[in-house]
Amino acid sequence: MKNTTVRRIGLCAAVLAALLGVAACSSSDSGGAGKDDKASGTGVTHLSPIAALRSAEKTTDGADSAKVESTTTMGSVMSMTADGALGWSDGLAGNLVIKYTGGTMADTMRQLGTTSMEARYLPDAYYAKMGAEFAAQAGGKHWIRYGYEDLAELGGSSGAYLKDQMQNTTPNQSVKLLLASGDVKKVGTEKVRGVDTTHYSGTVDVADLARKNSNLTASQLAGLKKQLTQAGVSTETVDIWVDGKDLLVKKVEKGRMTSGEYTQTAYYSDYGVKVSVAKPPASDTEDFKELLKQQGSSS
Repeated sequence: MKNTTVRRIGLCAAVLAALLGVAACSSSDSGGAGKDDKASGTGVTHLSPIAALRSAEKTTDGADSAKVESTTTMGSVMSMTADGALGWSDGLAGNLVIKYTGGTMADTMRQLGTTSMEARYLPDAYYAKMGAEFAAQAGGKHWIRYGYEDLAELGGSSGAYLKDQMQNTTPNQSVKLLLASGDVKKVGTEKVRGVDTTHYSGTVDVADLARKNSNLTASQLAGLKKQLTQAGVSTETVDIWVDGKDLLVKKVEKGRMTSGEYTQTAYYSDYGVKVSVAKPPASDTEDFKELLKQQGSSS
């Protein structure tokens, strides 16, 4: 397989990072004081946006799993959809079917014989099932393993950030992202797919949130900020919709980069759904790091 094709396959890691809301950084204790506002003389407690979001973050995190549907667009690079289920009770795990619908990534996948890919997430790595064209060029193997430690090593600062977020990303991270912004407002009440929800919105500084809410070293953060600047990424808007059970049901993240606007919309449902994921057979799996070594030695 040509080096250029292998390198393009490696972009799948970054694309899937966008899918799972990797930009939605984690935070252990974000936002303001979170004091409740009580309606005078009514005996009814009205939560402030901060307090309401803290409740939603806690409830969503405690649900442990959910079904996910999302659409993602990143300028001219790619557009895609994803559908599946994710669990987070003991590290990220789950299954998603990803369809690339446009952009250069879809063109690359088309060269490999498919624009649809199955992804399996395990605590130490994720696995991508490629098409028959890839298997024909990879000794008959259909799966690529992306070890999170390898991504950190190969991807520099952005790889380290990707590893950190891939191992810690769950739906409640979008709520934490909004809390950490310090810019939260209640938009109003709306129906989402027939469910009554409350809509919240805010604007966040991506690099600042990476500093606050990841386990990266100072040098890694400096490198990440430089890469974000080169990509034209500075701020993004985050909108979330929370139902009457304090569960996240929808999120939208929007921003701009040098390749164009990016946006992701995700819907969450069936919280508590059983998630079962199996590691693909070793005999049918090619390790991405080893694949790069093989291509390097043959180039």
